[in-house]
Amino acid sequence: MIDPAAIPLSLYVHLPWCVRKCPYCDFNSHQKPAELPEAAYVDALLADLRLDAPLAAGRPLTSIFIGGGTPSLFSGAAIGRLLDGVRTQVDLAPGCEITLECNPGTAEFDRFEGYLSAGVNRFSFGVQSFDDAMLKRLGRIHGGDEVGRAVALARQAGVGNLNIDLMHGLPGQDPAMARADLDAAIELAPEHLSCYQLTLEPGTVFARFPPQDLPDEDTLDAIVEVVEEVTAAAGYERYEVSAYARPGRQSLHNLNYWSFGDYLAIGAGAHGKYTLADGEIRRRERERVPSRWQGRAGSAEAFSERVVASDDLPFEFMLNALRLRAGVPRDFLRERIGRETGELRGWRAGVERGLLLDDVQTIVASDVGYRFLNDTVALFLHGAAVPDRS
Repeated sequence: MIDPAAIPLSLYVHLPWCVRKCPYCDFNSHQKPAELPEAAYVDALLADLRLDAPLAAGRPLTSIFIGGGTPSLFSGAAIGRLLDGVRTQVDLAPGCEITLECNPGTAEFDRFEGYLSAGVNRFSFGVQSFDDAMLKRLGRIHGGDEVGRAVALARQAGVGNLNIDLMHGLPGQDPAMARADLDAAIELAPEHLSCYQLTLEPGTVFARFPPQDLPDEDTLDAIVEVVEEVTAAAGYERYEVSAYARPGRQSLHNLNYWSFGDYLAIGAGAHGKYTLADGEIRRRERERVPSRWQGRAGSAEAFSERVVASDDLPFEFMLNALRLRAGVPRDFLRERIGRETGELRGWRAGVERGLLLDDVQTIVASDVGYRFLNDTVALFLHGAAVPDRS
C-alpha cells in the first residue's frame, strides 16, 4: 500500500500567453490578445483548482511554479490574487518555493515588487542567449543587454533566488560562442542555471523549417564540455541533466518532478500527476485552447484523465529519477510505485552492463549510464533491446 501523504505535492500553474511564439517552442503558448484577460483567467484558475483541491487534503504544497507562456505579462496584482486564492484552498508547507517565469523584455521594477509582495520567492528568466543575432533567430523579444538590466531591477527589488535559462546547440554556434553566453550569465551571479540543448520538437516552426547550420555531433560534444567546465569553475554543481546550482539552491519544484513526486496542474494545457491510496497513479491533462479551457474551468469537462498502466510505472519512474546525477534513495521506488529494484525488468541488465550502480541505498546511473542516459532509461521499457555500452 502506498501512502499518498508521504509523497511530496507541488502545484503547476500555466499562463499561456506570450508577446509572440518562438520558432523552437513546443509549449502550449499563444500570442497574447490586445487586452490580456487577467481577471477572467485568474478566476478560471481558481475554479480549476477547486476540482483538484481535495487531492491536496493533508498534503501541503512544497512548491508552486507559475510557467507559460510568459507569466510576467501578468501584473503583480493578478499574481497576488492568484496566490491568495491558492492559499484559501490548499495548505502551503513552511518555506514553500514559489517560482515565476519571466521574460527579460517584460521586466519592470514595480512588477518585481508586486510579485514579491504576492509571495513569489524565486524567479526564472528565459534568456536563452546573450548574442543579439542569435536571439533574433530564436524569435526572442529581448536583446542581450536587456538581461543585465532585468536582473539588476530584480535584485534592486529584493529578489534573492534567481535562475537563468540558456540554450546551446544553437544555429551556427561553436564552443567559443557557448562559452561567451555562459560567461555573461555567470557574471550576473544567478543562484541557478538551466542549460538546455536546442531540440527540434514536432509541430514547431524549426521542425518544419530546420536551420541548416545546426552544430554537428562533435561540436555539440565540445559545447557540452564547455558547459560542464565553465559551470564547475564558477561553483555551480550539475545536479540534473540540464540543471546547475549554487549549494542549497536546487529547484525544489523540479526536484519533485524528477523524484516522481505528485503535482497538481491548473490552466490551459497543464499536465498533473497524483497518487491514490490504493497505489493507482493518474495523470490529468487540461484542455489546451485557452478560451475553451476558460469556458470549462471548474467542471470535469476541463480535463481528460488516464490511469498510468502498472507496466509503465518503472519506465516513468526511471525516466525522471535517473536524470538526477546523485540519483534518488532506493526507498523512493517503494514509496512512489510500490516496487523493489529486483522486481524491475531491466534492473539486473543495467547493473551487469555497467549503466547502473548496484548501490544498496541509491538508484543512480554510472558515469557511462549517465552519458548514454536514453539507453539506460530504455532498459525499463517493455521488450526494449539496449546496446551494451560497457
